Amino acid sequence: MEHLNKRLIVLGGPTAVGKTSLAIKLAQHYDTEILSCDSRQLYKELNIGVARPSDEELAQVKHHFIATKSIHDEYNAGMYAADLDEVLKELFKTKDVVIMTGGTGLYIKAAVEGLDVMPVRNEKLRAQLDFIYQSEGLTALQTIADKLEVNRLETDFENPQRLMRATEIAEGGKIEKVQKPKEKHYETEFYYVNRNRAELYERINHRVDLMLDAGFEAEARAVYPYKGINALQTVGYREFFKFFDGDYTREHAIEKMKQKTRNYAKRQLTWFRNQGDYTEVRPSLEELLIRLR
Repeated sequence: MEHLNKRLIVLGGPTAVGKTSLAIKLAQHYDTEILSCDSRQLYKELNIGVARPSDEELAQVKHHFIATKSIHDEYNAGMYAADLDEVLKELFKTKDVVIMTGGTGLYIKAAVEGLDVMPVRNEKLRAQLDFIYQSEGLTALQTIADKLEVNRLETDFENPQRLMRATEIAEGGKIEKVQKPKEKHYETEFYYVNRNRAELYERINHRVDLMLDAGFEAEARAVYPYKGINALQTVGYREFFKFFDGDYTREHAIEKMKQKTRNYAKRQLTWFRNQGDYTEVRPSLEELLIRLR
């Protein structure tokens, strides 16, 4: 194949660990571009609350898949994988190395490996699960998912839409997972960025404070009318929607936002550690360059 001498370097890791800064330095080192692999930074309407790279950062290195979709668009990991393939083919015409960075493990997996075959959507079961969610809340969904042994490492148990889909798949019976063949024209190297847990959690708390200073509450209020759509089942927005609903005080919403973000970071780290192909690195360009083949 024509691109077998090409390299895709994947930089995964938890939120607020410093992936963006490291990816930019690495892309500048290789004189290349960045493929964002974040299922929320894709959306134009979400900026502050998803820690989208700043205009200054975007100006330093060209990024792809940042603010390219609307929250009203249907978009998923499979569509992302197809779109990324097209961009990657173009980039590899002039670049030997391309950087992919983000914390959405499923999108990374879909992009570089292909997706497992899934059962078709069960509309009757989905309607039942949605009724349970609307009438009894998220805890009831989580209980059902646990009984069906839905994998907590691979499913966001705080996201009702993803939890319902995972439950639907589990209820559909055990199926043989068949990997869609992924034609590879390049080598892939996997790294996940990590740092001391106390330091990471402090960075998360500080980032939330910075988001609030930057106007996150107004951003959340602007999309509040659409709070039921899947793109907004996102840490931070969910907590402030409860504040707008009157269920939380503003102070409690902020504390929950920090707590849920820390929980999310912990799940992300667990996911990357359990993939087997990822090497842990600190947010240091010098260390990463030593590890790169």
